[in-house]
Amino acid sequence: MLPVTLSPGAERKLVLLLAAMQFAHIMDFMVMMPLGPQLMRVLNISTDQFGWLVSAYTLTAGVAGFISVFLVDRFDRRHALTTLFAGFLLATLACGLATDFHLLLAARCMAGMFGGVLTAIIMALIADCFPESKRGAVTGKVMSGFALAAVAGVPMGIYLANHFDWRMPFFLIAALSLPLLLLLPRWLPSVPARDEGPVRIIGTLREVMGDRNHVYAFVLVSALMLAGFSVIAYISPYMVQNVGLTEAQLPLIYLWGGLGTLITAPFIGKLSDHFGRVRTFQVACMFSIIPLLVLTQLTVVPLLFVLIVTSAFMMLIGGRVIAAIALFGSISHPHLRGRFLSFNSAVQQVASGVAAFLPTLILSQSADGKMLHYDLVGYGAVIMTLLCIWLAGRLEIRG
Repeated sequence: MLPVTLSPGAERKLVLLLAAMQFAHIMDFMVMMPLGPQLMRVLNISTDQFGWLVSAYTLTAGVAGFISVFLVDRFDRRHALTTLFAGFLLATLACGLATDFHLLLAARCMAGMFGGVLTAIIMALIADCFPESKRGAVTGKVMSGFALAAVAGVPMGIYLANHFDWRMPFFLIAALSLPLLLLLPRWLPSVPARDEGPVRIIGTLREVMGDRNHVYAFVLVSALMLAGFSVIAYISPYMVQNVGLTEAQLPLIYLWGGLGTLITAPFIGKLSDHFGRVRTFQVACMFSIIPLLVLTQLTVVPLLFVLIVTSAFMMLIGGRVIAAIALFGSISHPHLRGRFLSFNSAVQQVASGVAAFLPTLILSQSADGKMLHYDLVGYGAVIMTLLCIWLAGRLEIRG
């Protein structure tokens, strides 16, 4: 039995609010990558330092997610989400106020501490408030915030950065987040704490890690991040340095890729309800291999071809993530769901940080400024994708 029963109107408000929060959180996370060329030029930072700016967010998010494993089920979901989102807003504002690499790095760490746990709480709230038969569709709608961030948020952020200053996207996110913070106490349902006893670090770890289903999920989400984020983190520099796009053309990649994802995200969520989470995820992974290989080997080609490849890549990468998130909400027992999803989020964030950092060990620049060995990153991502397909078949759906 679900801990909360909502009216249709309350369900719609909840989905809208969670999708808007995802939009703000994902825009904050995504906007760093297309800002890469500008940040490297204005702040005079190297490729390695830019890699740290990207991975610092995910690594600190992973640490925060790990700590939240022991606390997430001890607080009402409404109170936890409101507190985290308030911290996220302040951290995003701090990013915009940073004046050098080190201050920006510290602000990104703070944003990761708060923002990295948001998705885990949101997914736990979906599982708490919606029956199994609706979770795929609801997850698809909420994750549409990801696509909307790519369609509207990131291009708008890049436009502001190009015409004003790189700080403007972060100020925009903070401004958009403020009204959401005011709505949270009114629109979020109260989901009481499920664990009121003393904090049990060893006992909690045994409960979470002692379940084979959970372990498969942790390995799966790690491989999924390595299969996607290692490529995504360096798309913008590669497109400028190797494919010949200008910084002003970069928003087109996110605009068209986001539009496609915005259309396909709810559809993939419904497919996962109809055909099953595992099958939908595996099919999305198989189809994603083609644009992944093409993207990481692009040379100077017409802009239209670039947009076709990058759009297909974003739609399929986003599709497999949506199917995976819906899958993760259905493989844990209810009394462990919050802790499992928090731990899973922590693993995801750490894996994302590792995925952003590992390519720096093999990527380099030629004398004319072109990025070298991006194709090797693509081959590694394909291997991780195949591993994901196998691991998904080992998971047990528990509802």
